[in-house]
Amino acid sequence: MKADNLVFLENLEWFDESGKQLVHRLPEKGSGEIKWGAQLTVRESQAGVFFYKGKAVEAFGAGRHTLKTGNIPILTKIASLPWGMSSPLRAEMYFVNMKVFTNLKWGTRDPVAFKDDQLGLIRLRAFGVFNLRVVQPVLFINTMVGTQGMFTTEAIEEYLNRVIVSRFNDFMGESIDSILNLPAKYDELSEGLSKRLQDDFRHFGLGLTHLYMNAITPPPEVQKAIDDRSRMGVIDDMNKLMQMKSAMAMEKASEADGDGSMGMGTSLGLMMPAMFAQYFNASGKTPQLGGAAAPETEQATCQECRCNIPISAKFCPMCGHQQLVFIECGQCGKNLAPNANFCSRCGHPVEEKPKPVFCAKCGAENLAGSKFCTQCGESY
Repeated sequence: MKADNLVFLENLEWFDESGKQLVHRLPEKGSGEIKWGAQLTVRESQAGVFFYKGKAVEAFGAGRHTLKTGNIPILTKIASLPWGMSSPLRAEMYFVNMKVFTNLKWGTRDPVAFKDDQLGLIRLRAFGVFNLRVVQPVLFINTMVGTQGMFTTEAIEEYLNRVIVSRFNDFMGESIDSILNLPAKYDELSEGLSKRLQDDFRHFGLGLTHLYMNAITPPPEVQKAIDDRSRMGVIDDMNKLMQMKSAMAMEKASEADGDGSMGMGTSLGLMMPAMFAQYFNASGKTPQLGGAAAPETEQATCQECRCNIPISAKFCPMCGHQQLVFIECGQCGKNLAPNANFCSRCGHPVEEKPKPVFCAKCGAENLAGSKFCTQCGESY
């Protein structure tokens, strides 16, 4: 519509090329002299609200409509001479976009305080999206749009975001006891918060069709505390964990020995028994580290590296080799574990597994054919 059109009748219509306008007014600036018989075209996704003499006189649905005003071509201009050729019968046409506007953002600008039952007072950030549509065009124009020529989603998104965050703070405190229970309640929180916001949106003639929570996150230090707590929950017994890791290391070391190589894995596997021998005695209990160790006077020779070691040592402090021989490979002489079927060094099969002999005095396990107990020296 041309504002300076003096004689010809108007054809009023509007297309939303941006896809973000909720309302558009004709004329865009000031008011108009919409004439009697002007043609109005409203699309299926629109609603038309006609303002005449400062009041909303009629709302139009989809289709073509004829407007009736007191502005009759030529006669109105003659009658408006006292007002400087400007008719006092002012009129405006508002087009309201009735579609659903999607992917509008909401989120906390600053962290909000939340009293967690398990973590104490923490600060949270929340983010999400929401969809809205105009459900009462006249109410929306009168309460929020006013006399503006156009109204976009960006213009009300910031205000609605503050309304959502305000309701979210109260709803969060009433619905959640700890953020540790959040992952299973996102849908429940979204639905409950959406119902609480309906009245706030309806006050402006708007409808909140959907609201989604994408994330509710604590600050980094709280996230780290939660991660540490989850790890401690998985590991119930640190001693079992250490035993498992040492067994895996020695298994890899034996595999490396079988290939004839002496790499980093082998060194670690050989060091593990010596490290544990320093902290665990024969009964499996941890000794007092501050106590003085009894001097070792008698010496023996390590069967692997040929270094001098205490005669009571179960592992060589230099290479970590086990000193109590249960099975010896008949091919290369490598000391093997009691249940070994093949040599870990040369791969030779173990033909015979001698049964150990248990000492009648101390119960220690010794090789078959032994004449003296390796623990207490008792003779057989």
